[in-house]
Amino acid sequence: MAEATTAKRAADRQRSDPGPPSPRPPRRRRWLPGRRLTIVLLVLAAALGGFGGWALYGSSWLRIEHVSVRWRDEGPRNLTEDQVLEAAGVPLDSPMISLDKDAIRHRLLDRLPRLESVEVVRAWPHGVGLRVTERQAEVLIPVGDRYIEVDEGGVRFGEVAEPIAGVPLLELDLDEGPGLRRFGEDGIRREAVAVALSLPDVVREDLRVIRAASFDSVTLELTGDRTVFWGSSEDPEAKAEALAAVMEAAGDARHFDVSAPTVPAVSDD
Repeated sequence: MAEATTAKRAADRQRSDPGPPSPRPPRRRRWLPGRRLTIVLLVLAAALGGFGGWALYGSSWLRIEHVSVRWRDEGPRNLTEDQVLEAAGVPLDSPMISLDKDAIRHRLLDRLPRLESVEVVRAWPHGVGLRVTERQAEVLIPVGDRYIEVDEGGVRFGEVAEPIAGVPLLELDLDEGPGLRRFGEDGIRREAVAVALSLPDVVREDLRVIRAASFDSVTLELTGDRTVFWGSSEDPEAKAEALAAVMEAAGDARHFDVSAPTVPAVSDD
């Protein structure tokens, strides 16, 4: 009886045991819409990039065909357009994208010292614009039968054969001494120009010659055989006020000293 019961239990276990799981059918890989869109966009970007590179560098659509010159303000205009174009050396028929604006700017400033500033701009699709400003002569230095033009920063930038109306002469009668060794001729020249620029308009109109012996010894020669000892370029406003006061008080005087503006002096000698 026990054996029959055991056999029955074994038979029941066999019927209830499902056995090893059957293998699952292979899952089909599905392309997600986001991945497909990404691939399409990458292909389009590569195609557009190649086309853009060809358009910028290889095609004839975006190449330099003409160069224009424009003076940017109402200052002097002594250079010609042909001089500026020749010095700029902009490579015609080259791709617009490869234009080296800094190189053109530096080339112009090196070759044409008369230029104070240069701006190079692209005028798509085929043009390049050069916007230039020339230096303004504030004083003239006589050298032989020529006159060297000097701008507001004391920079010598050009020569002219004749004096320029309204521009004073600068005579550098420099004393050998520590001042010359310390500041040099360039520094003293800048100092003399700074004095000229600081003068009141009424005095500037009468100014004919600036004589500089040292950094702090600048004398002005005005019309009517009048002179003004200005000293250095320091305290220009105080010196201008002192000069206006003594000229009004002693209009017939010929020599004025405002190097110490708190104690100006005048004389007829």
